[in-house]
Amino acid sequence: MRMRALVTVMGLLLTTLALDALAASQVRSVRLWRAPDNTRLVFDLSGPVQASVFTLESPDRLVIDINGATLGGSLNVSSANTPITSMRSAQRTPDSLRVVIDLKKAVIPKSFTLAPNQQYGNRLVVDLFDSAAAANPTPISTIPDTAANTAPAVPVSPSKPEIKLMPVPNGKRDIVVVIDAGHGGEDPGASGGQGQKEKNVVLSIAKELQRQISAEKGYRAELTRTGDYFIPLRKRTEIARAKGADLFVSIHADAAPSSAAFGASVFALSERGATSETARWLADSENRSDLIGGAGAVSLDDKDRMLAGVLLDLSMTASLTSSLNVGQKVLSNIGRVTSLHKSRVEQAGFMVLKSPDIPSILVETGFISNAAEANKLQGASHQQALARSITAGVRQFFQQNPPQGTYIAWLRDTGKLAMGARNHVVRPGETLAMLAARYDMSAGALRNANELKSDELKVGQDLKIPSTDLAGEP
Repeated sequence: MRMRALVTVMGLLLTTLALDALAASQVRSVRLWRAPDNTRLVFDLSGPVQASVFTLESPDRLVIDINGATLGGSLNVSSANTPITSMRSAQRTPDSLRVVIDLKKAVIPKSFTLAPNQQYGNRLVVDLFDSAAAANPTPISTIPDTAANTAPAVPVSPSKPEIKLMPVPNGKRDIVVVIDAGHGGEDPGASGGQGQKEKNVVLSIAKELQRQISAEKGYRAELTRTGDYFIPLRKRTEIARAKGADLFVSIHADAAPSSAAFGASVFALSERGATSETARWLADSENRSDLIGGAGAVSLDDKDRMLAGVLLDLSMTASLTSSLNVGQKVLSNIGRVTSLHKSRVEQAGFMVLKSPDIPSILVETGFISNAAEANKLQGASHQQALARSITAGVRQFFQQNPPQGTYIAWLRDTGKLAMGARNHVVRPGETLAMLAARYDMSAGALRNANELKSDELKVGQDLKIPSTDLAGEP
């Protein structure tokens, strides 16, 4: 009798433990980001769960069944500018939570779970795509094996009849620079000691860089992301290609194990991996972003793996040569406005640089883990100075290597491009008259070349120094 009672108690205990295990996870909160073609919901969990997602019509709804979970926090979230009108939940069983999302219109859902990482615990990610095209983007086309031996020696935009580029004077197209603000959405990137987030800092710099490059006659800058949402690393280069990029510039502000590390860096792709321990550490942390955002949950097929191999084979051909060239020009100009971490362009295996037909660089604008640099990176004046220096390097590169069919190539071919033109970043104590004397031209010529309304200069200001043959022009 006593043995039977003990068995019964043991059975009840095991059953209780099993139920506790099933219901151990809690949905603690939900976060939301809106991208141009989708809405991402991220449910933060206390442990692993299993989930199923399906849609209902009349009216449109999305149902998310989260097995092995209870509600442990609020699901309130701002849904402005999204297809979501409201969100409600109910505990179907002690270990099954149902979340119902009321929708303004039908969506195409995709979901997956993520294991904990350095920044977050377990997560359930639900993407609501606005259309079938957004949910199933066109894959990157296969590149012929012979491409490595036929790549051009200078950057030339591939032929893309479907892309409509903006016309400029004389019927020549703009040079297109695609600017990529790193991280975004649920991937904040590195963090500063006072809560600064890399994703916000680099988006501000990217927008300022876009403004400055687009202000240059014959240039047009585009952004891979315009707000706080996540884009997988591989898709960032696809966006650049779709926009007809002649150059891809990825902006970051990383952290280092030591808070004493400081200075800006410029990276290009390396075929054999990182060229220094710092470069290797940075490359690894950046490439993990896809796992943070969830792209790592999708297996790559054979074509993707073959393409990755082709991209690596191409890394030391024309695209990489051009990347190193523009990277050195950008780095030299950045060195005039801030300290450099390394005086030469470094090379590492960043995923966003693996594009065979687009010269690509990654600019680490500084270490957000350094308190002094984090404060500078948040300041509008420093962001403007960084953007001016990057713009100057890009302009110098394309004056020497303009893609065929562009307005800048037309200027060069017709002798209208001042090949001797230079740039000067204003330093403390310098005046317009002083710089005019140094470059052997009148103050008026210098003023006209930069469209200045007065002789007042600002420290860090980027001045165009016209060649002597144009200095006398009105």
